[in-house]
Amino acid sequence: MAATNRLSVGDNAPQFTLPDAHETPVSLSDYAGRKVIVYFYPAASTPGCTKQACDFRDNLAELEDSGIAVVGISPDRPVKLQKFAEAQGLTFPLLSDPDKKVLTEWGAFGEKKLYGKTVTGVIRSTFLVDEDGTIALAQYNVRATGHVLKLRRDLSV
Repeated sequence: MAATNRLSVGDNAPQFTLPDAHETPVSLSDYAGRKVIVYFYPAASTPGCTKQACDFRDNLAELEDSGIAVVGISPDRPVKLQKFAEAQGLTFPLLSDPDKKVLTEWGAFGEKKLYGKTVTGVIRSTFLVDEDGTIALAQYNVRATGHVLKLRRDLSV
């Protein structure tokens, strides 16, 4: 399996500007001076991605009370993200990366195992970016179910 470049704790977070569900540009630099969870997921409105997004939604108040914002990124187009956000009552930004440039820069797109086969696709990944733009936590191949609870434990939130 070909290696995907992966980010590690201490790396500078790759900068990005992507459209949200309303086609408004959102940049990582918008979160300068505060912590932000950036998570990558394969596709809006699929069972695992819906579970993960709803877990972030349900834990958002506690995360925000701890000074942590949340941003989700997928290859979906803004119109699909808008329908997903409305259907699930998501109040944090969902960003569109259809050309997978940001996904690739963050190591969240590449070869992975799926049902025993090697495929190329989105690698479900979560990062905590510190106030200074440094990666404070990098997790690849996370599980959709139970991930946010584990993340809260890891971050003592």
